Amino acid sequence: MRAGTAFLSGLVVGAAGAWLVVTRVAPVAPPSAPAPMATAAMPLGSSPSPAPTATFPGPSPPPAAPLVVPEAPPSPPASVPAPTTWPAPEPEAPLGTRTPPPVLGDSTDAHLTPRALAPPADVPSLPSVSDLDRLRSRQLLVPVEGFDLRHLRDDFAEKRGARVHEAIDMPAPRGTPVLAVDDGLVKKLFTSAAGGLTVYEFDPSGTYSYYYAHLDRYAEGLHEGQAVRKGERLGYVGTSGNAPANTPHLHFTIFKLAAGQRWWEGTPINPYPLWALRR
Repeated sequence: MRAGTAFLSGLVVGAAGAWLVVTRVAPVAPPSAPAPMATAAMPLGSSPSPAPTATFPGPSPPPAAPLVVPEAPPSPPASVPAPTTWPAPEPEAPLGTRTPPPVLGDSTDAHLTPRALAPPADVPSLPSVSDLDRLRSRQLLVPVEGFDLRHLRDDFAEKRGARVHEAIDMPAPRGTPVLAVDDGLVKKLFTSAAGGLTVYEFDPSGTYSYYYAHLDRYAEGLHEGQAVRKGERLGYVGTSGNAPANTPHLHFTIFKLAAGQRWWEGTPINPYPLWALRR
């Protein structure tokens, strides 16, 4: 019995020793390589993709300088046309005032042009004043022989230089007869730098003076103090005085005489309405 027990004990001890020898002395087998992973088939002629490169965190790079975009040079400004410069207007006298000519009725026709003598586009309304009514009742004759009233213009209030015209102009060929508009008296034959050869005819009552200017010459035998009849020849159309040589015409106006009936004093009256409605 004892012998059997001892045998079994020795057998166990021997087995344990053998196991220790095997586990400590036997070489350790190298770890087996991992099984290759299945990859998709690559088409012929294509190169394999490069193996990924491992990246490791490193020191942060310095911040990049901000990107500066160079500004485009400013485009030159668009050319702007120079502003139109207009001549300064002539100074005008205050409303209601006028500069009297050196001699009553003297012409301002140095500024006249052929275009200014063109027929008017329309007929202005007639003023209703006692002087015009009185003169209209006399049926004054048109002072230029054969003048077409359709060519009559109302340029009485036009500016001629620094002065107002205060007359109307009737264009006609040089040498056309100038006729007395009314019965009256030749009060003055006068030559001036502006009006040239002029005639001042007073009406029979001595209230009005009829003024004819820029004559080429007087009618034969005309003299101061001569009584004339309506339609009688006084002279001929011309350009004497300051009338331009290419604009022969009669410069005509009417004056209401001042007290004393001096031929060089009076108030101008526009004669245009006297003939406007006869056109």
